[in-house]
Amino acid sequence: MSDRRRETGRIGEAVAVRRLRREGWQIIETNWRTRLGELDIIARDGDGTLVVVEVRTTRSRRFGYGFQSVDFRKQNQVRKLVLQYAQARGWENESMRIDVISILLSPQDEPERIDHLRGAF
Repeated sequence: MSDRRRETGRIGEAVAVRRLRREGWQIIETNWRTRLGELDIIARDGDGTLVVVEVRTTRSRRFGYGFQSVDFRKQNQVRKLVLQYAQARGWENESMRIDVISILLSPQDEPERIDHLRGAF
């Protein structure tokens, strides 16, 4: 992965965390990794529901919005990681939801558009 792409992702995740905190969410963990992949954000929403948030950040609409890149393969990968995370924490019986936050950045790295898809898949 290029440095530019990595930096875009880092900026987007920081924007998403700030927004969720402003909305009263408790951030439990970010960038949880295993050999299978990474979960971007694990949090509790205002109602206390455990939510895994996949963050997709883009710098243009040339290939669509970030949320449009969460294809079937990525959904399956995230689902597997969520199960692995829940087992690692002993939260297998906890109600969980998967959201997607899509961020479009301006040329100055400011968020131009943020879409939060709750229960995306």
